[in-house]
Amino acid sequence: MSRRWLLANALWLQAGWWLCVLGAEKPFLSLLVIPGLAVHLSLCPDVHAEVKALLRVTPVGCVLDSVLGALGVFGFDTWPLPLWLALLWLVLASGMRHSLAWADRHWRLGALVGAVGGPLAYLSGARLANVDLPMGTLETGLLLVPIWAATLPLLARLAVRC
Repeated sequence: MSRRWLLANALWLQAGWWLCVLGAEKPFLSLLVIPGLAVHLSLCPDVHAEVKALLRVTPVGCVLDSVLGALGVFGFDTWPLPLWLALLWLVLASGMRHSLAWADRHWRLGALVGAVGGPLAYLSGARLANVDLPMGTLETGLLLVPIWAATLPLLARLAVRC
């Protein structure tokens, strides 16, 4: 994979995160993810493998967040998930075979990055998207540390190995 593709994919992940999270309050923004994903797929070196990865990773993430919501970790305004969050899982899945693929090959580093980055993304996203954190910010963040330490490398493996 070229450096340009990996950089473009990493930028897409960041832009997609912002579109989804800000789309919680302004839904037209989260809908921009759909053409963004179309562009991603049109540029993807192996579209068939990419679609398979999207169809494996996205449901796992949606179930994870739905379970956390049902357990009272998150307070969503819709059940099981708001659309912007489901779209965010598609965005994240679109990086698992590309700019995040290293999390499978170097799973210890993936666990460390997941343990730090996962909770930070959730907590900042919750604040911007007005998601309730019934347990409190610190408690929610601490709960997410081990979950995301395991989740990031496992999702990367799921995307590239299955």
